[in-house]
Amino acid sequence: MYRRGDGTSAYKQTSVTTADPKRLVLMCYEGAISNLKTAKEKYGSGDYEAKAKAFKKVFDILDALMQSLDFKRGGEIAKNLDALYSYMYRRLLAADLRKDTAAIDEIIHLLDELKSTWEEISSVPRPDHPRDSHHIGQTAETVEPTRITGAY
Repeated sequence: MYRRGDGTSAYKQTSVTTADPKRLVLMCYEGAISNLKTAKEKYGSGDYEAKAKAFKKVFDILDALMQSLDFKRGGEIAKNLDALYSYMYRRLLAADLRKDTAAIDEIIHLLDELKSTWEEISSVPRPDHPRDSHHIGQTAETVEPTRITGAY
């Protein structure tokens, strides 16, 4: 029997498993931003169950982003991203406990900046990388679709 939402879920699953690594990272940023906006909205309406689900998705996305970093090839960029993702994680845990919507806005802003930077860097061709002319800081290729699928 067909259940409502199954088509959307299947579409999301397919789009995640077939996306290139750079697109997966962008999808993570977009998903985290969207879920943080939802969490903030749910605070306002008092729907704490929906808020908790949105925060859980953000934490899953941050976990997937941290696990996808390749410190060997990514060098300083991977270290900096790991520190930033860890900061976001801790900041959001504290924000949730304190119902601090300003902290949520701060993390949305940081994620939006990362997303914009990632989009900009992704659009610059790299002739020295024949398989992927949009390779980014040696970290994008380590994103595993199976890790990110559950985070969305």
